[in-house]
Amino acid sequence: MHQPDSTEVLTPSQRITNQIEALTDWRGAVFSRIRQLVLEAYPGISEEWKWGTAVWSYHGMLCSAAAFKDHVKVHFFQGAFLEDRCGLFNAGLDASKMRAIDIREGQVIDESGFKDLVRVAVSFNETK
Repeated sequence: MHQPDSTEVLTPSQRITNQIEALTDWRGAVFSRIRQLVLEAYPGISEEWKWGTAVWSYHGMLCSAAAFKDHVKVHFFQGAFLEDRCGLFNAGLDASKMRAIDIREGQVIDESGFKDLVRVAVSFNETK
């Protein structure tokens, strides 16, 4: 893992890379794959560092990811307004705006469906 000196300012992307590298179990691999899928889903998505974790934005915040003891959670900030064509949302279903996907060890990610959901979030942000 890259260790910055005391004068170095890390970019959000570097902070996210460090966060992923610090996760030495299955969560690191899942987090890394989620990051890759988000960035592949739509050109121009940017990485930010907020609340101590990865946030991806395009005309506003799209989603964030965080690692917990037994799962990786991907929050979609406007998830309640998005068409989840593949039924990926499995957490936060009662929230007024946000929806989430909890990914547990060994769970297979519907990569095509996930990228579609990111593109739906981009489209929503472009029109609001």
